[in-house]
Amino acid sequence: MQTHIVPVGFDYDRLIAPLVRDQIDVDSVILLEGAVGSEANVEYSRHLSTKLETDFQNLLGAETERFVLEDVYDYDEAFEQAYDLITAELDGGNEVWVNVAAMPRTVSFAFATAANSLMVEREDDREQIHTYYTAPEKYLETELAEELREQIALLEDIERGTLDLGDGTVDRDDAGRIAERLESARGLLSEFDERGTTIGAKEIDGSHIVELPVTSFSNVKPFEELILFKLGEDGEFDSVSELAESLARELNEEYTDSFRSKVIYNVDRLGPGGKGYIEREEHGKSYRTRLSRIGELWVRSHSERDLEEEL
Repeated sequence: MQTHIVPVGFDYDRLIAPLVRDQIDVDSVILLEGAVGSEANVEYSRHLSTKLETDFQNLLGAETERFVLEDVYDYDEAFEQAYDLITAELDGGNEVWVNVAAMPRTVSFAFATAANSLMVEREDDREQIHTYYTAPEKYLETELAEELREQIALLEDIERGTLDLGDGTVDRDDAGRIAERLESARGLLSEFDERGTTIGAKEIDGSHIVELPVTSFSNVKPFEELILFKLGEDGEFDSVSELAESLARELNEEYTDSFRSKVIYNVDRLGPGGKGYIEREEHGKSYRTRLSRIGELWVRSHSERDLEEEL
């Protein structure tokens, strides 16, 4: 059974046309719509999602579910949702296809990276995970700009009186409307010519940059999991020895040199020279130990699932 996970942005054709044209089997579809942006943007995305839901059912006979991404600029949340969705489909024995052609880049990268991480982490399921992109046949923005240029030329002819309108007159109200539309069209086209299809840089959580970590999860052994979850729960430790003492207490084990060495060995394996899940910062004769950004994503995406398995 094939499941397609489709983040919905402002595209329609790229999300369904390649599947119809290539006659690809689609059993189920998960549509993700963003809930951030102007009211018009959200409503437009919701409209496309509704249309896609209907057409996936009518054209491909696929069962369709819709989910909402509350913040399309929250990479960590998008990654976690992607990881959970793909994992659930794999656990159900399904083949997963992830379309990254639409949605803001944060969501596309998050879903692509989550898929890639699961390919590495679940070697037996590697052939069941696919990430794909579809290029558009043409971009409407440039055509809209050219159409706007033609409208401006038309309005200018009317304003100058060089266009035959039958009786040759334009009343005061119409003249005002023409001038207003001309000013608006000229301003919009000027911004398009100068800046392209977008304007400005949006501030998100106090920064104009959303870092996208390169995540490729490795298989983590049970004792390494304990260390990662401990760091995820308690945060930073001033030293590896302090981390080892805390783990010993939690496991009801005696804190010995052997246990401490075991923790140090596994922290090294999880550190910058190994799997990259832990950061270590020199602090006097010790090293502050904490999760890296990738480590935080690993803990975030595994905590709930591992807890469910324990229960």
